[in-house]
Amino acid sequence: GANQWRKIDAWPPKQTVAKSIYLQAGGKLSFDPPAADAGEFDEYTSDPKKPVPLTPGIAGGMAQRYMVDDQRHAARRPDVLVYQSDVLEDDVTIAGPITPSLHVSTTGTDCDWIVKVIDVYPDHFPDEKGNIGNTLGGYQQLVRGEIIRGKFRNSLENPEAFVPGKPTKVTFEVSDTLHTFRRGHRIMIQIHSTWFPFADLNPGKFMNINEATEADFQKTTQRVYHSKSLPSAVKVGILPH
Repeated sequence: GANQWRKIDAWPPKQTVAKSIYLQAGGKLSFDPPAADAGEFDEYTSDPKKPVPLTPGIAGGMAQRYMVDDQRHAARRPDVLVYQSDVLEDDVTIAGPITPSLHVSTTGTDCDWIVKVIDVYPDHFPDEKGNIGNTLGGYQQLVRGEIIRGKFRNSLENPEAFVPGKPTKVTFEVSDTLHTFRRGHRIMIQIHSTWFPFADLNPGKFMNINEATEADFQKTTQRVYHSKSLPSAVKVGILPH
């Protein structure tokens, strides 16, 4: 984000401060925890027959830019939840692992959870010579994204089904990063349940997916809670400037 090399004596940097970026009502993000006591959630219906694509276009193989690709194509979809901070008044640098900690539920018995951390450029950001062909004004640059297959939320050895409709805590670690969100940018979190072809399709049922038939794949409705009693957040390390 800052386009600078840094020399750091330890990783993660010793001076990082642990912070949580909380999901809020109205698609907001904040370092302050939600104030509402209960009943606050967002939901979406995920259809494995119409999955969220990894990239906005077709590529002959795994295009290298997918690691920083524009996420506006996903943000427009009804099966993707989008949370966004206010415009940053100062640079914010995150360093080290990123750890989503979500309270969620599903109408199925299994579900994938994809969490993406995104750097949103200002609407009037100038285009640069030699960029990858996208308009940089409003660009939603993928910083990091990761998926967890929900049945492995507590153990890879002992998968567990979801109880349909029951709020459940899902915590996992996204690969670490060192990224600066510049003043005037926004921080965005996207959450969804399909990410094709990066991840195979989950039928929404607690089963061996390699044994699933076409009839097993079903639409499911997911909820992400963001109340005082059931908060959802992404934990990061903030590197002071």
